[in-house]
Amino acid sequence: MHKKLRQHGTSWGIIIPKAILELLNVNPVLDEVELVVENDELKIRKYKGDK
Repeated sequence: MHKKLRQHGTSWGIIIPKAILELLNVNPVLDEVELVVENDELKIRKYKGDK
């Protein structure tokens, strides 16, 4: 899947489809995500805190 970036103020973002959030078991109202850059790749994963 590919997506275009969209400007939001001075930042940029993407719309994450509901199906992807469901695969990650992320509730967009209750959960947070973690953004990690590794080897020129952006990874988005459910934030699990300092457990």
